[in-house]
Amino acid sequence: MEQAAQWFATHLSFLPPQAAVLIISMLPLIELRGGIPVARLLMLPLHEAIIFSVIGNIIPIPFILLFINKIFDWLRPTKTFGGIVRKLEDRALKKSGNVSKAEFWGLVAFVGIPLPGTGGWTGALIASLLKIDLKKASAAILLGIAIAATIMSLISYGVFHM
Repeated sequence: MEQAAQWFATHLSFLPPQAAVLIISMLPLIELRGGIPVARLLMLPLHEAIIFSVIGNIIPIPFILLFINKIFDWLRPTKTFGGIVRKLEDRALKKSGNVSKAEFWGLVAFVGIPLPGTGGWTGALIASLLKIDLKKASAAILLGIAIAATIMSLISYGVFHM
């Protein structure tokens, strides 16, 4: 993660640090798990790191929850994108074990524990594919993002920082 954070910090140096953290945190797979370490490298104060990474992580979530099933339904029959859609659905559903059993708390844990392949994007995709109630999914994902931000802040800025 340190090398990836360094790469982003170097290649987005033309942007104000807050904008770089916001953009990085919007990216799938990277999200605030990359945004907060980059904020640390860019010397942003902790409160700014949290604000911009959480906002960046939240921005894509409503779009995924509201529109991803419609987009997948539209793309699935196409020759170009059908395979990609099926692969994304399969990968998300393979990771959905605890989420499908414990819905709310499973989704909170999935989004909140910063491991590779987890986070708001995948959590929103899983919630959409499992047809979890929009309000329940939104609340679980927001709580998970808050937990992930706390963990990543402690790792990047706090007691676990090395």
